[in-house]
Amino acid sequence: MNDNLNIKINQSVAILVDGNNIELSLQSLVKDKNALVNFDTLIPKLLNNRGLSRLIYFREGRDISTKLGERLLKNFHGSVVPCYKSADIPLTIKATQIAPKVDTIIILSGDSDYVELVRHLKGEGVRVEIAAVKKNTANILMEEADLFTPITEEDCFILKHYSAKK
Repeated sequence: MNDNLNIKINQSVAILVDGNNIELSLQSLVKDKNALVNFDTLIPKLLNNRGLSRLIYFREGRDISTKLGERLLKNFHGSVVPCYKSADIPLTIKATQIAPKVDTIIILSGDSDYVELVRHLKGEGVRVEIAAVKKNTANILMEEADLFTPITEEDCFILKHYSAKK
């Protein structure tokens, strides 16, 4: 194999994150409730020299970090979408809306609820990849995806809470 291939990869990728699913999975993996995704290392690994078209982080609940939103916007032109209940339906709707505009959709979730979405997107000609903590990912979801990328301890950081009192 020629290691000097100079191929320009011109694929546009959307990354859709089920925030609650990924956060709980990471916290279970590292056994720390303050574990969060380190997007600065994970996103380049997932893109693998492809272009990022969209990054949307869907998060249930009111306590969404403004710092996360600011960081995703600054580093990736990403956004955070608060969800009334779980992220399943808002993420699915957004995925079907943007499918005609991208080559690949990467879903960060191990939830088997996304199997039908994966099948639908692939039927529309979109490459679908899943990135999640392997032990918390449904086998059928990994099987249906074009590619599965495990999220590991190296892809997270522990949020440190500093208090004035010691």
